[in-house]
Formats: sequence, structure tokens, C-alpha cells
Amino acid sequence: MAQPDLTLTASLRPAALDARRGIVRLHPEAFTALALRPGDPVRLAGRRVTAGVAVPAEPTASAALLYADDLMLGNLGVRDGGQVTVSPLPVTAARRVVLAGPAQIAAVVSPEMLRLALLGKVVTTGDDVSLLPQDVLPDASVRSLVEAARRSLSNSVGYAWTSSLLTVVDAEPGSSLVTMDTLVGWEHGPATHGSGGTAGGARPGASGPAGLGRAEFGAGSGNGGGPRAGGPTDVTAPGRPGAREDGGRAEAEAAPSVDELPGLRAQAEQLTELLDLGFHHREVLGRLGTAVSLGVLVAGPAGSGKAALVRAVAAQVGARVCPLWAPEVAALTNQAAADRLRAAATEAQAGTGPAVLLVTDVEALAPADESGPVATVFRQVVAEALRAGLAVVCTTGRPEALDPALSGPDLLSLRISVPLPDAALRREQLTVLTRQVPLAEDVRLDEVAGRTPGFVAADLAALVREAGVRAALRQKAAETPTVAMADFAAALEVVRPTTMAASTLELAAVTLDDVGGLTEVKQTLTESVLWPLTYPDTFARLGVQPPRGVLLYGPPGCGKTYLVTALAGSGRANVLSVKGAELLSKWVGESERAVRELFRRAREAAPTLVFLDEVDALAPVRGQATDGGTTDRVVAALLTELDGVETLRNVVVVGATNRPDLVDPALLRPGRLERLVYVPPPDGPARAEILRAAARDVPLAPEVDLAALGAELDGFSAADCAALVREAALAAMRESLTATTVTAAHVATARSRVRPSLDPAQVAWLAAYAEKRAG
Repeated sequence: MAQPDLTLTASLRPAALDARRGIVRLHPEAFTALALRPGDPVRLAGRRVTAGVAVPAEPTASAALLYADDLMLGNLGVRDGGQVTVSPLPVTAARRVVLAGPAQIAAVVSPEMLRLALLGKVVTTGDDVSLLPQDVLPDASVRSLVEAARRSLSNSVGYAWTSSLLTVVDAEPGSSLVTMDTLVGWEHGPATHGSGGTAGGARPGASGPAGLGRAEFGAGSGNGGGPRAGGPTDVTAPGRPGAREDGGRAEAEAAPSVDELPGLRAQAEQLTELLDLGFHHREVLGRLGTAVSLGVLVAGPAGSGKAALVRAVAAQVGARVCPLWAPEVAALTNQAAADRLRAAATEAQAGTGPAVLLVTDVEALAPADESGPVATVFRQVVAEALRAGLAVVCTTGRPEALDPALSGPDLLSLRISVPLPDAALRREQLTVLTRQVPLAEDVRLDEVAGRTPGFVAADLAALVREAGVRAALRQKAAETPTVAMADFAAALEVVRPTTMAASTLELAAVTLDDVGGLTEVKQTLTESVLWPLTYPDTFARLGVQPPRGVLLYGPPGCGKTYLVTALAGSGRANVLSVKGAELLSKWVGESERAVRELFRRAREAAPTLVFLDEVDALAPVRGQATDGGTTDRVVAALLTELDGVETLRNVVVVGATNRPDLVDPALLRPGRLERLVYVPPPDGPARAEILRAAARDVPLAPEVDLAALGAELDGFSAADCAALVREAALAAMRESLTATTVTAAHVATARSRVRPSLDPAQVAWLAAYAEKRAG
């Protein structure tokens, strides 16, 4: 039976969310005539034949028009007003799609990210496609994964990712739909490794003992407790057969493959090209009259897979790996350390074939602050090894602590950065780590990835192991045990991220919906904080920079810190929290260094929310301090980080203070903490909401009227209301330790003990300040 078709007139008028996403809009009558449903693929024939996803236009649209964007019209080869024939297209899943694009895009966008950007799109060989993810998805269970990919693309490529175009150079004959099972790759480059698994993250049919995840990425650092005593922070593949964890002194018998390192393929490609050229094609360099230096510095968070990356690439190019753990050598005497370094280089040169001298945690041998005789010998050994044809690859988790002289042109001339994984990359890593783990049907790896901000691959490996242990304890007698979502939830309570342990704000189980009252404040925070972190491509599409920061100010105890905690729970972003005074140091230069380090980690962990509590102590008005200029220099460092030459992308700063007049005015101008949000003391209804939230788990007697109580508590802050509920429960305990309810008498007793803490003069001054700012 022939497929029905319609000939319509193309109209260049796409909806804002359709632009460059492979969507066309048709009148509802066209859907009826073609027997289509919303989201069905359609065949489109103009000068060229292509395909798209059909979505209904508004009822007031013309039934004779096909609404499309410029990318779709370009693929059709027609202009605005041209004729296009539309017909239904049977859904065919694409088995393989190969794309070509700008070199700078292919270098940073992994095949996994590429597949998520194309997910739900119908592609045809020769078409141009964009990286903007499809919003009209056939399977709603992958929406969170695509949202994570959206943020990852923004982090990797910057704002240019929304306008970059790629070309489909190879796909199925005709047109086909990209799914999570489609093999997607770059032309002459890497591709996804087999099936992407089910959309929800569960892998039916996976076999293997519970809890035996393959930690191919990096260190098995336990339950987030940091590096093992006597071993490096980046040992390859604990739990892999033949791998030995002996402080880096012996090479694992089996190295991981590059395909087992999702998120590191661009770095692996860069390192592979260098080592292959230096080991196997030196004659080409000789004919060109040049040479190549095989000194490489791999920088990235501890446990992110730096050593695993080097071993995988070395195995791919056929080179031996001779490991050396720098802290072990640095612990020796100067003479013994020098002898150990020279012996390691001699041992690497003594074997047959190409070799890589792998030095992990190199900052221990060449620290930036005190370059001693061992550092001098180390630089000499590295230079001699490179001249002898060896490759010297050093890894570090603290590049700022490394002697800059080691990055000279004749030493470690190439630097490769391994970023902290975002939610989408954590999802890919969890897929590999659970490859041998039988997962229950309720497991959603994308949800696990969303709940693990700040986790590196080693932390995820520890999480999988802990979930396996919980599953084993729960199913000791089961013949076919499985790891359930509850096991991952239990493991998340004990496994902590190692990379952000010093200053990570633990995500509480609250969101802005749990905050009583403050409707305008919550709306402002949603627009200024959550939107830039969640929808960076929308800001890029509209051609505006998102707000850089927000300053919350108001009386003490009115919920400024609680609002930030709720933001952290709502946004699923990495959260760095510091008190203003924590960054100040009496040593010259240390405070500025602490500020730079804070924002460096925020950039690596983007999307990130940086919370600066008591910001008036950190950034007071310049020129008035009596501390020798320390705070003035800190303010200058903050201004540079917030609005300097180096871009602060996908990072939002939230400050909190009770004294906004003491904050340096330069910090409050547009481009910095540009939105000042007044958090007022709660009124009667808001106090009642706060009391209800505080008494959620308190067994109140029926006669306790929280609405009436809230109306009586003039001058009470949010903290005072919570203290009142707590004191009422203590009054019940004083009366009887077997008490089961808190009565109105107990509340009255607490009312006589808890006094309002708000200062009317301060509240009036802050309200006047807010009115002045608004005016």
C-alpha cells in the first residue's frame, strides 16, 4: 500500500525550542491526513531528500505550511516558500552513524556525548546536524541523561556548541533514528563501544558476581577515604586479574583498553598520536628536519584514571610501562633518591622495544615551593631519558604544586588535562563499572550519576563495590543475587567523593519547594542560579551571558544558608561551600592562593555552585582594613576570578551576609554578584509554614494550632521558630521521658523560654536598604 503524502510550502518560522533539532511542525489536519502521531518521523523531499520528527503546530497555524528551521531547509535544499513533499517514514533504528565536524569539536566531544546529542533525531547521509539535543524524545526515561549531556557539551565546548554543525558522512540507507544502541563515531576517529545499554540504565541479562565491578579507570581508594597508605592515588584496575597494588613499583599484567575509559578518549587520542609518532615514525620527523619530545604531564583529580590512561595508550602503541611512585622516592635520602631515579631510567632503557617511564604524583619530587637537590637530579634524569628515546609521562593531581621548570620545552612540554567527570560521563563510567554486575530492573544509572557530584572514577568504583556488598548481605541465600537501587542508595550514605571532601556542601534532601514562604526570593534564585546551571544553551541561543553571582542578605536566622542548601538539592550541581573567614591567612599570598584554588576547582567541577558565607568578612570595603592589606588583595583576587580574562563558565557564586553595606561595592556590580536578594524576616503565614516544617516529625497534640502560634511570634526569625519547636519537645521530655505527644502546655512553656532574636533596628535598616536598592 502506497504511503500517503502531502505537498506543503516551507516556512522559516521554527519554535524557539525546535531550532536545529531536526523538528518540523505541521497543522493538526496534516497529522490526520498522514495518519501521524506527535513525534513520528517523516520523509521530506525538496531538492534533496531528508527526514525529521513531526510535531503539531498550534491550531491557528496554516494547514498549507510546513514550519522548519534554517538547518532543515538547508538539508532539503529549498528556501523559505519552497515546495516540500511530506510522507510518513517507518521507524528504523540506526545501527551506525559516522560524522565529521570541526577539529576543535571532534577533539573534545566524546562519541558518547555525540550519541546523546543525536538521540531521538532522524539522520540521513549528507545531512548537517547540530549538537543541540532533541527535546521531543520518544523515551522520557532518558531526559535526565540528555540534560546531563547538554551541560557536559557546554562545559567542554563553551557557548559555541549551540551553533556548531556536523555532517553525517555515513548512516543507514535512507533515513534512520538514532537510539542508545546506535554505534556513533567520528570520521577517522573514536566511536562508541557497542551498545549504550537501556535508556534507564538497567542492563537486563548482565551476569557476574554481585559487587565485582571492573574499576578500569583509576585508584581503588576505598570508600572515598583517600589514597591507600604505601600506594599511589592512581593505581590501575584493582580487582582486575593480574593487577598488583604495590605502590606503583610493578606494572599490572593486564592494562585496560582505551574503549574501557569513557570520558578519556580525546586525551587518549592525543597521547596515542604523540607516542606513535615518537616510537614508530621518527624517520618522517628526520626527513622534515625536526624531532619530537616525548615528555608529557597528565594532570587531573586523584582517582580520575590518569595512570590507567597511560597504560592503555602504551599497550595500544606496543610500549612497555616502567612505573615509579614519586612519594616513595622523595621519602629517601638525597643520595638514595638520586640513585633510585637513575636506576629507574636505566631499567627502562635496558629492555627491548619502546618504553614509557611513568612517574605518578610527580609533585612530590619537584615541588613548586622548595626545589631541592632531588628535583634537580629528577629534571636531569628526565632530560637524559627523553634524549635516549624514552617517553616520560608524569601524573599529578595538584598541578599548581608542581615546579614550573619541569614544564620547560625540553622536559614535559605537553600537558594533558583529565577533567572531573560531569553527570553524563559518570553515567558512562558506571556503565563500564557495572558491566559484570547483575543489576535489578529498578536500577537507573543516570539517577545514580546525578546523585554523585564530585565523584571520580575511583569513587564510582568504590560505590559499585559497596552496593555489591550491601546486595550480598541482603541476599546471602539467593542463587541469583542482583544489585538493586536501594543498595546504591545505601552505598551513597557511606561513600564520599575524594576530590571535593575539603569543601563540599553535602546535598540535603530538601529543595526550594520545602522552603516556606519567600515566593519572590525563590523565583529570583531559580532564575539567577538554577537556570544558568541547568539551561546554559538557552542563554547562548538568546545571545546573553547568564548571571555570574547572587548576594543574599537579611537579618540573622532568616534562612539564607537554608536557601542555599535547598538550591543545592534542586540543581544537582557540585557545591563548594566556604566561610568567608576560612580563606583568610596571616601569611602573605596564601589568601589569594586559596581564592584561586577555590575557583580552579569550581571550573573543573562545573556546573558548580560556590557558596561564600559571611562574605563581608572576606571582601570588606577596600582601603579601610588594618590587616596589612590582606583583605584588599583577597577582594582583588575575587574580582579577577569573577570577571577576569579567564572565563568562569557554568559556575554561579552565591554570597550571604547580614551587612551588605560592608561588602566592597566593586563586588556588587554587574558581571559579579550582580543580583542582590533581600531575605526578609518571616511574616505570620511564613512562620506557620516554618513551624510546620520544623514539627514534621514531632507528635503534636491536636490542640496545638501552629497557624495561630505563627501569628503571635512577632520578631521571631526562622531559626527562632525551629528553636521553639525543639524547646517544646524538650519540655515534654522534662515532664516525662515516656511522653508520646507534645501538648499546648509544652508549647506555652517553650514560648516563655525562647525569646525573639531579631533586632527591630537592624530589620528596619535592612528593609530600608532593600527599598533603596530596588528604587
